Amino acid sequence: MLNPQAVRRYHDQGFLVLPDAFPEASLAPVREAITRQVAAFDPSDHQGVFSTLDRDEGRDERFLQSAESVSSFLEADALDDDGRLTTAPERAINKIGHALHDHIAELGDFCRQPFIGEVLRSLGHEQPELWQSMVIFKQPQIGGEVRWHQDATYLYSTPPSVIGLWVALEDASADNGCLLVQPGGHRGPLRERYRVDWHSRKGQLEALDATPWPAPEDVLALEVPAGGAVLFSDHLPHASAANRSGRSRTALSLHFADASSGWDTDNWLQRPNLPRFRV
Repeated sequence: MLNPQAVRRYHDQGFLVLPDAFPEASLAPVREAITRQVAAFDPSDHQGVFSTLDRDEGRDERFLQSAESVSSFLEADALDDDGRLTTAPERAINKIGHALHDHIAELGDFCRQPFIGEVLRSLGHEQPELWQSMVIFKQPQIGGEVRWHQDATYLYSTPPSVIGLWVALEDASADNGCLLVQPGGHRGPLRERYRVDWHSRKGQLEALDATPWPAPEDVLALEVPAGGAVLFSDHLPHASAANRSGRSRTALSLHFADASSGWDTDNWLQRPNLPRFRV
């Protein structure tokens, strides 16, 4: 359980860093499972490119289906103008998502750790449910920038209850694209909503509020060692820079919502064919 000071810090700042959240013994099976997944990756059958800089116009049917599967998405800079890989396949993947906890045993076991449920209940969840799991790679030299956003733009619940848990599988620092946050920014408005029209199965990013994204002087870089974790509110503005270093920055990203909170039917991520995953 989190102590009262940590709970207050989370609610005041919109995020909480746990530098030594997960011991190596709990991370090793996750890393091994990810290594197997990457080794089995067929570049001729990838699920497309993932980039946040196109304002989500590149989301297609394969992306929507990944809500209930394990799919690989490439870095934009991993392909040339003719769609051929410019790097080794294992260095081309941007992320794998978005239901790893349902289909990969080691990921499911990791997410069922009592520690995770206890932390979420400390922050106010009565029945935490895991909706999304993904591995984000931030490949050396070509790891793409992630633009400023709020998770409630894509994972909208009523009342708002989504909590992100970002687990560093490798050291994350300012030079290889660690998380950037705006402390206290979760108290601001939701700036955008990404809604899917399920008749056409097309999504659109809609502007809600003209509040600007944080100025440089309001941004904090969260340097987290391997095994560390960050918890953050679904209204917290966050981003990450491109990785132009020679070191990768792999992380496991999980998103939970309270079972008592309504999950919006316009959200891109829907799980009608998978069981609820409570922790």
